[in-house]
Parts: sequence; structure tokens; C-alpha cells
Amino acid sequence: MERLTIAPNADDRGAHAADVASAIDALSDVDLVRLQALARLWSRDLPGGLGWSDILHEAIARVLDGSRPWPPDVPILAFLSGVMRSICNDHWRRARLEQRLLVSRDDPDQRSWPCEEAHEVPDPERVLAAAQTLANVYRLFAGDLLALKIIAGMADGLAAREICRIHDMSELDYDTTRRRMRRTLLRHQQNWSK
Repeated sequence: MERLTIAPNADDRGAHAADVASAIDALSDVDLVRLQALARLWSRDLPGGLGWSDILHEAIARVLDGSRPWPPDVPILAFLSGVMRSICNDHWRRARLEQRLLVSRDDPDQRSWPCEEAHEVPDPERVLAAAQTLANVYRLFAGDLLALKIIAGMADGLAAREICRIHDMSELDYDTTRRRMRRTLLRHQQNWSK
């Protein structure tokens, strides 16, 4: 039996790109911070000098150009997170393959990459647990702009002084917000460990 496939015309691709662009434009500031945090999570220690913004932009570009079609029943934030994870996994796979090829070319007796254990991508359960915890933290502080700024700064590896300088925050505001965050996290920690 012959399968009938219909190639999308230019108008369909434009409508899809417009839908994606509208969905991304409609993301709240909190959603954008979550998206950045997810990009940081997936791209942590990525080989080749790629940063989280590179991965985020690549994911958006792939969704906009239709090479990664967005299913209408999946929230755009979750879908972009999956695209970023996929892009990062591809980079890790490529880097491991290139390293194995280089090692095997230089030393044919060496069968595996000597530092492979140190550079492996975390297992899916750990990544899922980290992503769920991060989502819980962002949900917990969704209404607290100072807390979200501190979390984003900490995710970037910034010191307290740098966070205060970048966000024009006083040391007192920073310390007060950190104490409030600590109390809130301690109160909700038992809920997440169940």
C-alpha cells in the first residue's frame, strides 16, 4: 500500500513559526528565568566552549525553522527544555566520539577514553530529579523578583557582591532575601523529599 505524504507548503511553515514566536513572546519573566535556568542545567560543562545562551538560541532556532516541530499539546517551556537537552546530548556524544577517535589514532592499544567517567552526562534519573527540584525552587519563588535574581546569579556562579552590583541590590536586601529564601526552602524541603 502506498503512503500518501503531504509536504508542508511555505504558508504552513510560516504559521508554525508565527505560533512558536507568539508562544515564546507570551512567556512571563518567571518563565524566561526558568528557561535560562534549564539551559544552564542542560549545558553545564558542555565541551567546545558552548554556553547556555548558545544552546537556548539553537533550540529556539530549530523550533522556529521547523526542524524540531512543536506539538500543540506540549507546553512550549517543556518542549524547549527537551530540545535543549537533545542538543546538549548530541554535543556530548560527538565530543566523546571525537575523543575516542583521537585516542585510538594516537594509541591503538587504548580502547577507551581515560577520563570518560569524569565527563559522562549524568544519568537521566539524576537529571530529572535536578530539573524537578529546580522547577520547585522557581515555583516557590515565582512572586519574589529579588529571590529570582539571586538564584539566577548563583546559577551563573556569581559572588554575592557581583549579584548586588549587577541587579543594583543593597547588601541588606541581598542578606534579607537570602534569609527569607533559606527559611522558605527549609519549610518546603520535606515536601520535596517525599
